Amino acid sequence: MAETDQAAPPTDQLATMDLTETSLNHAFSDRVLIRSIVGRPDGGAGLAGKRVRAGGWVKTGREQGKGTFAFLELNDGSCPANLQVIVDAGVAVLNKLVATGTCVVVDGILKVPPEGAKQRIELRVENVVHIGEVDPAKYPIPKTKLTLEFLRDHLHLRSRTNTIAAIARIRNALAFATHSFFQEHHFLYVHTPIITTSDCEGAGEMFQVTTLINEAEKLEKELKENPPPSEDDVEGAKKLVTEKGEVVKQLKAAKASKEDINASVAELKNAKEKLSKLEERFKLKPGIPKKDGKIDYTQDFFARQAFLTVSGQLQVETYACALSNVYTFGPTFRAEHSHTSRHLAEFWMVEPEIAFADLKDDMNCAEAYVKYLCKWLLEKCLDDMEFMAKNYDKSCIDRLRMVADTPFVRISYTEAVDILEKAVKDGKKFENGVEWGIDLASEHERYLTEVKFQKPVIVYNYPKGIKAFYMRLNDDLKTVAAMDVLVPKVGELIGGSQREERYEVIRERILEMGLPLEPYEWYLDLRRYGTVKHCGFGLGFERMILFATGIDNIRDVIPFPRYPGRADL
Repeated sequence: MAETDQAAPPTDQLATMDLTETSLNHAFSDRVLIRSIVGRPDGGAGLAGKRVRAGGWVKTGREQGKGTFAFLELNDGSCPANLQVIVDAGVAVLNKLVATGTCVVVDGILKVPPEGAKQRIELRVENVVHIGEVDPAKYPIPKTKLTLEFLRDHLHLRSRTNTIAAIARIRNALAFATHSFFQEHHFLYVHTPIITTSDCEGAGEMFQVTTLINEAEKLEKELKENPPPSEDDVEGAKKLVTEKGEVVKQLKAAKASKEDINASVAELKNAKEKLSKLEERFKLKPGIPKKDGKIDYTQDFFARQAFLTVSGQLQVETYACALSNVYTFGPTFRAEHSHTSRHLAEFWMVEPEIAFADLKDDMNCAEAYVKYLCKWLLEKCLDDMEFMAKNYDKSCIDRLRMVADTPFVRISYTEAVDILEKAVKDGKKFENGVEWGIDLASEHERYLTEVKFQKPVIVYNYPKGIKAFYMRLNDDLKTVAAMDVLVPKVGELIGGSQREERYEVIRERILEMGLPLEPYEWYLDLRRYGTVKHCGFGLGFERMILFATGIDNIRDVIPFPRYPGRADL
């Protein structure tokens, strides 16, 4: 990192800059966000004549006029647009500034560019405060067009690209909108555990949390450096304890002095302590502790098996059954060896839970939430959405508008299967067969949303055999009160249900699914004590970003993707 020869103006000089009148300065920095300049309705033209400090990273830079000045396109991440900066050779060494990726902080005056220029405002630099230099020969993110696959190999730098920066802002907007929606509707935000002893889905594809392996490796190393005692060592120590005990007996029998007896007792105590330590070390065996041929999890950190959560739903239900309307929003984990463009090992879920509510209420909430997210992006993040429409998916903004303004179709699972079977009869070919009882595949979901109805579809009342134990059994005893919100582009966006509130029924369902009762006793308590009808759903947050942006691979819409074979940074 290099500094220019020109010193930065003192703090008191900055205080005299006339920008403070306009309240453009960032609250916790001495600079102005580029968004505050170019994001104005007039493109910043109304700020002409203002003196500002701006900082950012050079997107493109070029020397002009035979090296007498340079143009820099500066971006600080606050918006997709750049600020054009003009630096004269007399102000700084130009070749230190122009390389893509260079970080610069500059003071200057905002001016309206000559007529015909693309920009509405530009910054004429008076002083270069800071330069974070880049070696163009080594910098892995040049200004040439890069594939998203390539960028996955440079996670620590990929946020400097226009695409990943736009996705980050869209992701941020959707997270903010999520909290706004639920807070506006009087939901309480609850932090559910990341480490759990319950398997919500019953699928078993969970990451285990254990210290047994580390402890076993540490023990193995320690036993190599300091071998355990032999059987002879232990026997010798036992013999010494016996001998010392006899000495104490003899001294007491001979009515020896108190001092002699105490000294002998101290020696016996010392011998017993040494024996205890020897016996303890003698029992140490390399490897993971076992009992009755199985891993002994009572020796583990939590004294039982523990996992990274696949869902916060079961835990957040405990708060719904006391505080009525709650939601959790956090990371969840699946140890599924999937390499598809729709799967991650670590991803984020939004999971509301509503007490005194049924499946219809659940569908109403899910629909309102998705519409709210779409409207929020259109109102608060349109510049980034326009970037995505221009570069990735021409239809993404129209899709958001359609979802925001169109009532969702609602059909039963049985009706959905009938529609799909009719499509097959009419010549539609699906890779996955269609019959009542199957779990709808992504191609089936997208046919319903993109071809049949051309809008979001909520499918409800699924066969009980393909859904989780906690979903309420319907009166037909064949289906459960489950619902999935399907949208164009991604298929399933939300999965939810009315929860089974009847104690005997849910107990029977747990056993029917082949799950042990013991880990769910606390969950059954919610049905034993003050049970209430309640419902909820989970929205895959990354899937919502895929739907909004039109990006194809889920690995590109999460800052640090984790998938089989990859957990960089």
